[in-house]
Amino acid sequence: EVQLVESGGGLVQAGGSLRLSCAASGFTFDDYAIGWFRQAPGKEREGVSCISSSDGSTYYADSVKGRFTISSDNAKNTVYLQMNSLKPEDTAVYYCAASTRGGGRTHWGSSLVHGGRYEYDYWGQGTQVTVSS
Repeated sequence: EVQLVESGGGLVQAGGSLRLSCAASGFTFDDYAIGWFRQAPGKEREGVSCISSSDGSTYYADSVKGRFTISSDNAKNTVYLQMNSLKPEDTAVYYCAASTRGGGRTHWGSSLVHGGRYEYDYWGQGTQVTVSS
């Protein structure tokens, strides 16, 4: 059974940093992608970033480029999201998700349109990130 467990959320002041972790287990896929998504109250879920297992390609939403960095530690089966220069508008529940169909630019572009609804197969329970002004 595939399980994704997020951690690292919390309360931080604007300009601060947090690192989210997504611990994955039960994977037997050769080609997959791990994505980070977020959902703020009253808003649709949106894609934040993703990383492909095949070549390590990374993709970001325009709103977080230059501030967030996604990385993976394959030995620990963990994907990280380093978030710097946080803004109040980054406040949301952050979810990690796994896609069994690999990744790539087209896959990520579709994820941005659909909030990962059709592109990702497994989801974690989410972790709250709150950025105070």
